[in-house]
Amino acid sequence: MARLMGQMMQMPLMISSLLTHAARHNGDVEIVSKRVEGDIHRYTYRDAELRARKLAQALQRLGCQPGDRVGTLAWNGYRHFEIYYGTSGSELVCHTINPRLFPEQITWIVNDAEDRVLCFDLNFLPLIEKLAPHLPTVQHYVIMTDRAHMPAQTSVPNLLCYDELVEAENGDYEWPEFDENTASSICYTSGTTGNPKGAVYSHRSTLLHAYASALPDGMGCSSRDVLLPVVPMFHVNAWGVPYSAPLVGAKLVMPGPHMDGKSLYELFESEKVTFSAGVPTVWLGLITYVKQNKLKFSTFKRTVIGGSACPPAMIRTLEDEMGVAVLHAWGMTELSPLGTVSKLKGKHESLPKDAQRSLLEKQGRVIYGIDMKIVGGDGKSQPWDGKASGDLLVKGHWVISSYYKRKDSPLEQGWFPTGDVATIDTEGFMQITDRSKDVIKSGGEWISSIDLENIAMAHPAVHEAAAIACRHPKWDERPLLVVVKKPGAEVSAQDILGFYEGKIAKWQIPDDVVFVDEIPHTATGKIQKLKLRERFADHALPTV
Repeated sequence: MARLMGQMMQMPLMISSLLTHAARHNGDVEIVSKRVEGDIHRYTYRDAELRARKLAQALQRLGCQPGDRVGTLAWNGYRHFEIYYGTSGSELVCHTINPRLFPEQITWIVNDAEDRVLCFDLNFLPLIEKLAPHLPTVQHYVIMTDRAHMPAQTSVPNLLCYDELVEAENGDYEWPEFDENTASSICYTSGTTGNPKGAVYSHRSTLLHAYASALPDGMGCSSRDVLLPVVPMFHVNAWGVPYSAPLVGAKLVMPGPHMDGKSLYELFESEKVTFSAGVPTVWLGLITYVKQNKLKFSTFKRTVIGGSACPPAMIRTLEDEMGVAVLHAWGMTELSPLGTVSKLKGKHESLPKDAQRSLLEKQGRVIYGIDMKIVGGDGKSQPWDGKASGDLLVKGHWVISSYYKRKDSPLEQGWFPTGDVATIDTEGFMQITDRSKDVIKSGGEWISSIDLENIAMAHPAVHEAAAIACRHPKWDERPLLVVVKKPGAEVSAQDILGFYEGKIAKWQIPDDVVFVDEIPHTATGKIQKLKLRERFADHALPTV
């Protein structure tokens, strides 16, 4: 029997269509950027779409061919936004690079991706001058500024001015259509061991991710929002915000490199930001500034926090003291990145506030397009009872099947192993209890470092905390708590250990507390526990 086929238009999912849609139907909506140069730049989606088409023309004139990689070392701003669309839309591959990585790592990543063009912000010129002799595949260096701010002299060969390149074109360019599974962008993992690995996204996966993340039970974006992504555009494409904002026609506000609490607060207020997204470490600085100066937010009502587990104390501060609802989320570079968002179901609206909060403090439920399960050491699925923990595995429309240039697939029977240990409750709310390599194994029992950190962060004298495993002659490993005090705070190790009483089983309480001036972080804001374990490898725990 012949199969009956649908009689629908065949339109491939193209990233360029997002910006075309925004320009046509929300053309007067603003994109506002705090530039590296220090001033505020304003234009519209209509302006951005025209300049993106001009950029596509300019890249063609430079000799770029379909599939060529265009690297960026840049902050959140309108030129970076144009590169997202001017590259992917013209069948090139946008390769965002984290400038906070070590120069050796950046060199390795650029060479591994074989970038043909490298675009960078003005303040990264000294870095590029050091790297350029070691980047044999890069044929064109483009500094993302105008003629007035071009450097008088530089060692970078044949340095091009971004604005001049764009303005030299006429914009008479139509976005091409091609296979929606074509590579659109590459993001490299910020792995703490070994070389970073490239995750190659497609037009199809990016469009589906944008749709799903904008849904009400995702990030809930709409044309009534003013979105400010604090998460950098070099960190998993700013969690997809540069795609979901034009999809819904939301005003977009870009902070550039100005990420301190004062600069962010002023931008939130002046541009009437309603919604933001970022990692916990960024919110620490903003919360501190707001509290110290006894300020309030006038329009800022929602934020997505991910990248690493958000301490419940931070969620309570934002919600109870500042009126900002927190959407706790979880994802990975390999997931484009969004996997789960913590949103209540209808049945939960009648629950007491504390019961609702205990749900919302979890990493949340999958959005459509992702599935998940937890498995034990034997590979068998664990029950969804909120108690049994296991290794978290995922699959979905925007989950990688392999890494760039790697022949071996990371998949296990079609599922991607995340490296996280988690529980899932009967309602489908997932909670990360640890990274598999960070869990503390004491006498055969597992202790969640995240639980220990969350309790410590609720102490009024603690600015930041990290729990790591420390060698123990009897129990193999015992927890050590590393703490950064709040400025001017006076607190002892015994005060903090006493704070755990009644909040966790006695055997799970850390054996000791050490105070440090600073906790090391990765380039994407995650605590570098490997460095802490190395630093305190010989730490002598109390024996009594």
